[in-house]
Amino acid sequence: MKETVVSGIRSTGKLHLGNYYGAVKNFIKMQEEYNCYFFIADWHSLTTHPTPENLHGNIKNVLVDYLACGLNPEESTIYVQSDVPEIIELYLYLNMNAYLGELERATSFKDKVRGNPDNVNAGLLTYPVLMAADILIHKATKVPVGKDQEQHLEMARTFGNRFNRLYNHEYFPEPYAFSYTEKLVKVPGLDGKGKMGKSEGDANCIYLSDTPEAIRKKVSRAVTDSGPTVENQEKPEVIQNLFDLMKIVSPADTLAHFDELYNKMAIRYGDFKKQLAEDMIIATDPVRDRINDIANDTAYLQKVARLGAEKARESAQKTIQEVRELIGFKSF
Repeated sequence: MKETVVSGIRSTGKLHLGNYYGAVKNFIKMQEEYNCYFFIADWHSLTTHPTPENLHGNIKNVLVDYLACGLNPEESTIYVQSDVPEIIELYLYLNMNAYLGELERATSFKDKVRGNPDNVNAGLLTYPVLMAADILIHKATKVPVGKDQEQHLEMARTFGNRFNRLYNHEYFPEPYAFSYTEKLVKVPGLDGKGKMGKSEGDANCIYLSDTPEAIRKKVSRAVTDSGPTVENQEKPEVIQNLFDLMKIVSPADTLAHFDELYNKMAIRYGDFKKQLAEDMIIATDPVRDRINDIANDTAYLQKVARLGAEKARESAQKTIQEVRELIGFKSF
C-alpha cells in the first residue's frame, strides 16, 4: 500500500514560480511513488469573499496550471474541493471538538485579525479545522507544507487524535510535513522583502502564464540598491533575493559569472536583470505553451474535474461512513 499524500492550493489566482518550484515540481515526482490527492481549495478562498465570476475563473486557472505543470489525472487525484461534500461533513464533526481558545491562538488567525480587522469571519477562525478535514478525509500521512503551515498541520494531528480518543478507536493516522527534497525551496519575490506571493501584488510574482514581455517588465522593476561598495561584501537581502532567483532558473555558470562580477564591484544590475528575465522566460516556456493549449480545451478540463471528483469522493465516502459509525449515527 502506498502512503497517502494530500496537498491543496487556494483558488485565489494563477500559479507563480513560488508555487511551481516550492511545491508543484515536487508533486510531479510524488505522484509516481505515492497515493496523491491534489485539490483546489475553493472553500478556503471564500474567507476573502471572491465574486462568483472570480471564483470560477480562479478555480479554472489553478486546474489549468496544475495540468500544464505535469500533474497527471491518471496517476494522481486532482479535484476541486467543493466537488467533495463529505469534506464539509467531516469539518462539522471536527468543529464540535475544536475549542475556541486553541483556534484563537493560531498564529495565522492572529495575523489575519491584525491585517484585516474588518473581516474577522468564522471561516478564518476555523480555517485549521477545514484544513484538517481536507487531510483526514483521505487519512493522509504526508502533507507537503511550508513553514507557515506547520502549525495548522500540528492542529490537524490534534483534531485527529482527539477524535480517536473521544471515540476510543485509532482511526485517523497522524499526518506529518513532507518534502521530496532535503531542503524546502524558498522562492523570493521581486519586491525584495520576502517570498513570492500573490498577497503582495502581481508585481511581486512571475506567473507561469506571464508572457515574455510581462516577465521582462516585472524583472526590470525589481528592487535593487546602488551596488557593492567593497569587494566580496555580503549581499543585502534585496540583492540576495535576486541571486536566489537566478540560482533557481539559470545555469550554474551564469550564476557564477554574475556572482564574480558582484564580488569585484563590476556588476551592472541592468545586465543582470536582463539575463535573469531571459532565463525565467526559458524556464517557463514549456509550461506557458501547455497552459495556452489546455485553457482552450473545455471538454478535457470537464473530464479531468469529473474524474478527480469521482476518485476523491470514493475515498471520502468510505471515511465518512466509518466516521458516522464510530460517532454512533445509525439508520432506522
